[in-house]
Amino acid sequence: MADLRETVRERYAAAALKVTGGETACCGPTETDENFGSTLYATDERDALPADAVAASLGCGNPTAVAELREGERVLDLGSGGGIDVLLSARRVGPSGKAYGLDMTDEMLALAVANAEQAGATNVEFLKGTIEAIPLPAGTIDVVISNCVINLSVDKPAVFAEMFRVLTPGGRIGVTDVVAEDHLSSAQRAERGDHVGCIAGALSFAEYRAGLLAAGFTGVEITATHPVADAMHSAIVRAVKPAGDTA
Repeated sequence: MADLRETVRERYAAAALKVTGGETACCGPTETDENFGSTLYATDERDALPADAVAASLGCGNPTAVAELREGERVLDLGSGGGIDVLLSARRVGPSGKAYGLDMTDEMLALAVANAEQAGATNVEFLKGTIEAIPLPAGTIDVVISNCVINLSVDKPAVFAEMFRVLTPGGRIGVTDVVAEDHLSSAQRAERGDHVGCIAGALSFAEYRAGLLAAGFTGVEITATHPVADAMHSAIVRAVKPAGDTA
């Protein structure tokens, strides 16, 4: 598992360096997969951000829209990369809110900090760490977002448990991720793309739902939005930490 995590880190470090070198980066089975990246954001959102934040977008959706962020909320983006979703979140929650970005890759964190400075965003903070061990206290986040990153984790139950832990009672998740149709085996998922390409590590719809429920979430909704490979989809995932749960 450690070797796989390092492979993921190396892939995204290289992606960050490509962007700083004037290129664009992409998740997905191919380097120019139109099912991933900045084209999944509205033009006015892209135009309002630094070019490098847009170029570094590797996700499979737009979680800032999925999560329906509100003024004053505290938002955490898991696997924040070049910072596009953190910067969009910061604009949505306003100066009374805050947007955190968590990433394990030094090169992506450096890119994200530079993008935040260029954007003049003052209500953002980028943290180094893994999504399986979030470096924030329990009950301090209103909304957890993530854009095509949870599928990369080598310990998804830990990710779900950590999301639940950091959320306030009544807090919610609004993520986009790659999800496999239930009939696909792990081997069949791997045939459609590798782990670092956001394919082989994807959970099935049933596995995703079961994992969130096991972590304590309620109101789980998983809705496919567009195909990214045969019988595999980008999906919107929503769930809520019960209001009375202080764990």
